[in-house]
Amino acid sequence: MFGRRELSVLVLRDADDIARALREALEGAGEAERPGLEAALRIAERAAAVPDRELRGRWVREQRASVGYTGPDDESVRAVKALRDARPELSLLSAVQLTKDAVR
Repeated sequence: MFGRRELSVLVLRDADDIARALREALEGAGEAERPGLEAALRIAERAAAVPDRELRGRWVREQRASVGYTGPDDESVRAVKALRDARPELSLLSAVQLTKDAVR
């Protein structure tokens, strides 16, 4: 009850649903619409293929940038501190793990 609350970073993905909707749209698309829908489908499929770890790493970099961190993507004390400054509800353990994800 008195411990630090954890912030869980949940990766939400709509790209699979978007890709499915684009495939359905392609089934009934006219020749004029096909190139644009096919290009959009390729983009959605690439987005769906990005690993969760990479998305968490991107989130970490965005959070650190929000507090002015311009240092390297490493596991330094400064990098972890910047993440905790941006998200004080993170435990030290969570901040370290998320920082590791940003390095990979």
